Amino acid sequence: MVTAFPAGMFWKRLRLTLDMIKFEHSIFALPFALTGALLAFRQSGFTGVAFGRVVLWIIVAMVGARSAAMAFNRLVDAEIDARNPRTQSRHIPARLLSRGFGWGFVAFASLAFLLAARALNPLCFYLAPLALGIVFLYSFTKRFTSLSHLVLGFSLGIAPAAAWIAVRGSLDPRILLLTAAVMFWTAGFDVIYACQDYEFDSRESLFSIPRRLGLARALIVARLLHIAMILCLVALVFVLHLHMLSFVGILAVAMLLIYEHRLVKPDDFSRVNAAFFTMNGWVSVLFFVFWAADILLLRTRA
Repeated sequence: MVTAFPAGMFWKRLRLTLDMIKFEHSIFALPFALTGALLAFRQSGFTGVAFGRVVLWIIVAMVGARSAAMAFNRLVDAEIDARNPRTQSRHIPARLLSRGFGWGFVAFASLAFLLAARALNPLCFYLAPLALGIVFLYSFTKRFTSLSHLVLGFSLGIAPAAAWIAVRGSLDPRILLLTAAVMFWTAGFDVIYACQDYEFDSRESLFSIPRRLGLARALIVARLLHIAMILCLVALVFVLHLHMLSFVGILAVAMLLIYEHRLVKPDDFSRVNAAFFTMNGWVSVLFFVFWAADILLLRTRA
C-alpha cells in the first residue's frame, strides 16, 4: 500500500527550505538585474506589455537560479557546516531537512530557471546551462582558491548582463561594467562576512582572503573591492550617457559602503550582520531607485 506524502509536511519542508536559502536575500542581486533590463530597454523598441512580460520571466529566472545555487551550496557544504560552530544549526546539518528533499528542491529551482530562460529568447536558453554551472561552481572554490569571493561575485554579476540579453537578444560589452561592479561589490562584502570564520577556515584548511592575509588586511581588500565597484559604475554612466540621477545613486551607494566598513573592525565583528544584510540590501535598492529614475526620465524626454 502506497502512503501519500502529507501536504502539510511538504509545505513545512518548503518553508524550511526557503529559510535555509535565505529567500528574502534575492533582493541583493535582483535590483541590479532589473537595472540591466532597463538599460537595454532604453535602447529598444519594446512596448510596455512586452517589457512587462520579459521582466516577469527575468524575475523567475533570477529567483530560480539563486535558489538552486543556495540550496546546492548548503548541500555541498553540509559536512563543513556541521563542524563549524557558527553554521552547525543550519537546516541540513541540524537534520531539519533531508538531503533528498534538498536535492529535489535544487532540481525544481534549476528547472524553473531553464524554463524561464527558454521563455525569454534562444540565446538565454543556450547560455542557461553555463550560468547554472557558474553559480554551482562557487560552492567548491573555498576548497582550492582564496579567490572564491570573486567567483561568488561573478555569479551574481552575470545577472545584469543576462537581463540585457533577455531584452535585446544579444550582449553589448558595455553592460559588462555593471557585471564587474556587482562582482566587486559582492566579493567585498563576502570578504567581510568570511572574517567571522577566520579561525575555523585556518583549522579546516579552507581558502579565503581573511585566512590568507589576516583580518586587518582582508578588510583593506574589501575596501579596495568596493572602490573598484564605484569606479565601474562611474565608467558605466559615461559610456551609456546617463545623467545626474545616476551619479546621485552612485554617491548614495558610496556613502552606504563607507558606513558598512565602519561597522566592522579587525577585533570586532559583532555588527557584521548589520553590515552584510541591512547595508547591502539598501545598497541594491537605492541603486535601482536612482538609476531606474534616470533611465525612465531619459526615455520620457526622448
